[in-house]
Order: sequence, then structure tokens, then C-alpha cells
Amino acid sequence: MFLKLFFIYCALVITASGVLAISLRNPVHSVLMVLLLFFHMAGLYLTLNAEFLAAVQIIVYAGAILVLYLFVLFLVSLREEVQLNPFVPGAWAGRVIAGSMAVILLWVIPSFTLGEKGVWTVEAVRATTHTKALGMELYTTYLLPFEIAALVLLVALIGGLALARRDDPAADSPEQPPAAPADNTEEVQS
Repeated sequence: MFLKLFFIYCALVITASGVLAISLRNPVHSVLMVLLLFFHMAGLYLTLNAEFLAAVQIIVYAGAILVLYLFVLFLVSLREEVQLNPFVPGAWAGRVIAGSMAVILLWVIPSFTLGEKGVWTVEAVRATTHTKALGMELYTTYLLPFEIAALVLLVALIGGLALARRDDPAADSPEQPPAAPADNTEEVQS
């Protein structure tokens, strides 16, 4: 009973913090809502007996990715960004689409059937541990998608570096040495 209540609590907090993360005007508050979302997702992983994924969620997402978001927020000019008008003047169309997608999702959820899928049963996962089972699946069955994801991330990193580089023509030109002081020794002697 406790796990069911904890699951419902985590799901509600994840939904609320996700909505707040995209609707708050202050970007720092949005990042804090995403941090709350990441911690509750780790809680969901714990209810599913996936301790390794919960630890990775905290270390990688809440630790590294969120710090990266904060660095980006501090590098941009927040005073100008907060004063911007919304991208879409009438956001009601987006809200209607999102609401209809939520209703469709809630309508489809009862049609899902629970049961074990795949080659790993609960007993097999418990016998080999979660981390070993995840590693065996990731590096055998899903090796090609894993490598493609790594390549996509590498391309995104190179693209981000290319966009972040500033083309300052003054920085490319060699610096001029400072002008030497005039030699006044002849005037002093005469």
C-alpha cells in the first residue's frame, strides 16, 4: 500500500513540477522545478526496484545536467530574456492540443496489460543484479542504438561548441606592440 501511495505522490509531483518548469517566468525557478522533477523520477525508479537507474538519475541529471543548465542561465543576459513577450501570442491552441493529448493518454492507459515482457524475468534480474542485467542488454542487444546515441550526442556537442564560439575580428588580429617612448637624450644634452 505504501509503494502505491508513494508512486502516486511521485507521479503527481512530477506532473506539477513539469508544468511549472515550462510556465514559470523566472528561468532559475524553472531549473529548480526540473531539479524537483529529477529527484521524484529517481523515487519512481526506486519503487520499480531499479536502484542503479535511480542513482544515475541523481548523479547524472540532477548533478551534472542541471549544473550545466545553471551555467548557461548565468552566461546569458537574464534581464533581457525575462522581458521578452511569449513566442506565440495566442497559446490557447497549444493548451487545447496538450489537453486533448492528455485525455487520449488517460483513455488508452486502461488498455495496457501488465505482464513480463522480454527475456529477463524478475528472478533472473535478481540473480544477476540490476546493473549486470542492464549492462548485458545495453552492450549486446542494444549496442547499435547505444552507439548511434553516442554519435548524436557527439554531433550535438560539436554543434554547441561551434555556436558558442565567438567570431571577434579583433581577437584574430595579432596585437600591435606598444609604441616605444621617444628618445629624449639628444634634447637633454644640448
